[in-house]
Amino acid sequence: MAGVAPAKGRFRSFLLVSLKHFLDNEWHKTHTLKRGGRHVFISWDELKPEDRESLEPCDHLTPEKIFNRRWALMLLERVMNQLRNEYIAARKGELFEKLKDYLTGDNAGKPYREIATELNLSEGAVKVTVHRLRRRFGELVRGQIERTVASPDEIDDEIRQLFAALN
Repeated sequence: MAGVAPAKGRFRSFLLVSLKHFLDNEWHKTHTLKRGGRHVFISWDELKPEDRESLEPCDHLTPEKIFNRRWALMLLERVMNQLRNEYIAARKGELFEKLKDYLTGDNAGKPYREIATELNLSEGAVKVTVHRLRRRFGELVRGQIERTVASPDEIDDEIRQLFAALN
């Protein structure tokens, strides 16, 4: 402090330059583009099925194909909600949430062993529960389709059309 004298103005100049550097650094921090810049990221999981479809790559789909696809997605969503409500009514909502990813057969979920540990069940019990969940899901799909066709003979054909619409 001996070298800093009010008459010389060094301390005032030092504070002024320090303030300018601080303000400059803060401005750059607030205006820096991070992780994608000005792009907005959308969570795929939070979108409704019909909204997901609008974000898919554009195809030259006919109106009939678009209608069939939306019908299929809406039917599957309705069935999923019905199944979820059944499990919640049976006080097994947590079990449903842990196992719902296994309905498609993609095995996209966690390994059975890991789910079994989380639910305090055996791995075999989890496998049986997934099998029952899939079977009930299929029953509910058939039930929903049965309400839309004229005779029970048309159900299998309608199910084939449902899967074709999703491909």
